[in-house]
Amino acid sequence: MMSEEVIHKGLEGVIVAKSSICKVNGEEGKLYYYGYSIDVLEKYSSYEETAYLLLYGHLPNKEELDDFTTKMRTSRRISPPILDMIKSFPRDSHPMELLQSAINFLSGYVDHKIEHSAYCNCRQTLHQVAQLPTIIAAFYRIKNGQEYIPPRDDLNHGANFLYMLRGEAPSQEEGDIMDKCLILHAEHGLNASTFTARVVASSLSTCYCSISAAIGSLYGSLHGGANEKVVNMLKEIDSVKDVRPFLEEANRTKRKVMGMGHRVYKAMDPRAVLMEGYLKTLSQQKDNYVNYNILKEIQLVFREMMDAKEKAIYPNVDFFSGSVYALLDIPPSLFTPIFAMSRASGWLSHILEQRQDNRIFRPKALFEGKLDRKYIALGDR
Repeated sequence: MMSEEVIHKGLEGVIVAKSSICKVNGEEGKLYYYGYSIDVLEKYSSYEETAYLLLYGHLPNKEELDDFTTKMRTSRRISPPILDMIKSFPRDSHPMELLQSAINFLSGYVDHKIEHSAYCNCRQTLHQVAQLPTIIAAFYRIKNGQEYIPPRDDLNHGANFLYMLRGEAPSQEEGDIMDKCLILHAEHGLNASTFTARVVASSLSTCYCSISAAIGSLYGSLHGGANEKVVNMLKEIDSVKDVRPFLEEANRTKRKVMGMGHRVYKAMDPRAVLMEGYLKTLSQQKDNYVNYNILKEIQLVFREMMDAKEKAIYPNVDFFSGSVYALLDIPPSLFTPIFAMSRASGWLSHILEQRQDNRIFRPKALFEGKLDRKYIALGDR
């Protein structure tokens, strides 16, 4: 007797690859990149060093980091054809649509031949990581009638993005916080966009095609954009005293509280813990505690409500990140593009790993349609 075939919708819990890149310990609320705790990397590393770690699997020595950082920073400037493409892109387009198109366009303006094989060297295409912030900032400024601001090579990855976006150099603390935000989002295992990148890579397509496909996946409303939804939710709550009535109504109508819960974490998302600290710091600096106080009250009241139901649901990284970005003067439409520009190094890491022991992905579907249907001539239908 044949066993019944089981459908794993969304491939939840299905192991499709071995990976040394990222460990998400959902039970304990821990996250590791190549064995290094996210808490350690956030405290001591930079985004550029973290990108090196993800691409090479080890932390660089000083000479390696200096060389890598120089390559990254000198690759930030976009070529005139790329800038022309950005200027000609429809102004009402979402930045993610521009970003996906720009990656494909970028592949035609590289100084080496792209091989459609396992030997397509993603480590030599650092401009994908380096230029995404430039493309995002340029498109936002141009679509809003402002001049493109070229990158600087004396600022870290996060600070340079803020400079290109705002037109003035951020404070040291602002730049460092932005850089740390990018570290927190650089990698997170086999989520939808990363899996998409690996699936495309498994066909031995180029890393440009893989990154473009990953961006398309991230643009989906079930993957990216959660922090923007949290910020929109906060607009419905005028003050701390309105939090409890809001949550009680949400509970009554079974409305989802944005930024709460995670597919993997059964404890506090370690990135959320760190992101909360950034929000507190920026709130103090700018003397603006509105979102911070409301979010803390939501966290408190929501926890009470979940305890009463004997459920353990905690804030995820998106709960705080949107408010952090808002205090850095970043518009909500750029929240998901920022996710993409930080995750690019993680995507490239997975593409490289996929190629090391590659087999093209070929799952199957359980057919449940009709067979041997009679073809009726067009005039008789």
